[in-house]
Amino acid sequence: MNDIIIKTQEQIDGIRKSGHLAAQALDYAEQFVEAGVSTGFIDDKIEEFILKNNAIPATKGYNGYPKSSCISINEVVCHGIPSQETVLKEGDILNIDVTTILNGFYGDTSRMFTVGEISPTAEKLINVTKHCLDLGIKQVVPGNHFGNIGFAIHRFAKANGFSVVYEFCGHGVGIDFHEEPQVDHAARKNSGPKMKPGMIFTIEPMINQGRPGTRIDKKDGWTARSVDNKLSAQFEHTILVTETGSEVLTDIHDDYSIT
Repeated sequence: MNDIIIKTQEQIDGIRKSGHLAAQALDYAEQFVEAGVSTGFIDDKIEEFILKNNAIPATKGYNGYPKSSCISINEVVCHGIPSQETVLKEGDILNIDVTTILNGFYGDTSRMFTVGEISPTAEKLINVTKHCLDLGIKQVVPGNHFGNIGFAIHRFAKANGFSVVYEFCGHGVGIDFHEEPQVDHAARKNSGPKMKPGMIFTIEPMINQGRPGTRIDKKDGWTARSVDNKLSAQFEHTILVTETGSEVLTDIHDDYSIT
């Protein structure tokens, strides 16, 4: 494992600004999430917003990825490619994932959206997934092991009858799109390296209604679906380890206090 980067104050300030912009892009996208709208249209609006704010969408062109966001509907776990042919319908649940590069710094966040009335199962899945993220964030304190993030997430998801995707994980972020460490969402207690002030990484649990496995679409090489085509949900924030706790750098609604 390479060293986990300890960010300087200047870098932290830059990553925070980029993180806020990524979150603002999700807020902006929300108005377009309705039945009859294509995911390609939503992606176009997100790209327009990011460029207008003097930033770059990090996903576009990344390892050949063609779009400015990932939009993953229903059984799509992550990396859903927006298209004009994919049209939202009543009852859909979807994750929109945005990463911005602002002045060279990366901010990465995603959250769930719903179209009209959704099923009770979908609603429970979304609520449990959001709580999994919150439980993971509570584990972010100097000296704690990274594995305790995944331990807390997995325990809660399992207790609610859901499974945790293990094939994708959180990651260090800020200077590059993906840095050390790997942040697993299912892990042994007290495993992994210890957190230190100045570390910045994402926590982004993907929780499945059914089995935890995924399969990648052979046609596009990106879209990851649940193996049993059951629903999946995800929330993601970029988090800084502070001297005494954490700061959620993609929180623009004061959902989390700085500790």
